[in-house]
Amino acid sequence: MNIRENLMHKQRIVVKIGSSSLTHAETGRLNLDKMERLIRILTDLRNQGKEVILVSSGAIAVGATALSLKERPRERSMKQACAAIGQARLMMVYQKLFAEYNQITAQILMTKHTMINDISRMNAQNTFNELLDMGVIPIVNENDTVSTDELDFGDNDTLSAIVTALIGGDLLILLSDIDGLYTDDPRTNSNVELIPLVEKIDENLCSMAKSSTGAVGTGGMASKVSAAKIATFSGADMVITNGADVHNIISILEGKEIGTLFTANPQKEFNLMDYISTKQYPHIP
Repeated sequence: MNIRENLMHKQRIVVKIGSSSLTHAETGRLNLDKMERLIRILTDLRNQGKEVILVSSGAIAVGATALSLKERPRERSMKQACAAIGQARLMMVYQKLFAEYNQITAQILMTKHTMINDISRMNAQNTFNELLDMGVIPIVNENDTVSTDELDFGDNDTLSAIVTALIGGDLLILLSDIDGLYTDDPRTNSNVELIPLVEKIDENLCSMAKSSTGAVGTGGMASKVSAAKIATFSGADMVITNGADVHNIISILEGKEIGTLFTANPQKEFNLMDYISTKQYPHIP
């Protein structure tokens, strides 16, 4: 059995989707067709007996659209106001679409405090486990409305990796706006190659991620490689793939060579709380 075929047997799967993959580029409004396809796929994974967690961006973008703002807000107070409006609207759409397939969902909003406080972290972990045991799909986002430490999580790439480590997930799938990690930015350099497999994250790879293109949202390729460190050090595999086709999730779980696979590389010295409490995520040097 090759490395890719091992992904067929993953049971606790975290899927992260960003704002650029959820919305129409022309208008900033939700892409309901893509959301419906994503939800059908995730529900079918649950029907197969797999445990699924969705980390979803989009609250600020949805709120900004609802207020007819022409561009993404920059002031924190405006971001938080948009998040308050957008998170409710986003969850309403998720709940409605998941209900079409008789799938129960739950909302979990996290901040840095959730993780650094021992009691709240344990409560969050217990809540995740209880929901998964009941067959519920948790939908996770950073609580932008009240968070004053946004830079600590930074983006949902990092949050999804932290969630993966917290719940002992064995696979993290990041839906990006490109096919995976390239040797250079494919939008400015036609002589690039997609890197299908990463078994060790070294300095060369980190430098490559710096120069490679990033997502339209807050997380670029460097943040995705940083998230890969958290996920793989905690014992999970991670795949970066193009969110334009959400069916890539199924292809990954069928063992097909889609996107860039970062293989699990558990580190005995890795301590998630050390990174969070000291604000020292394993960022790209």
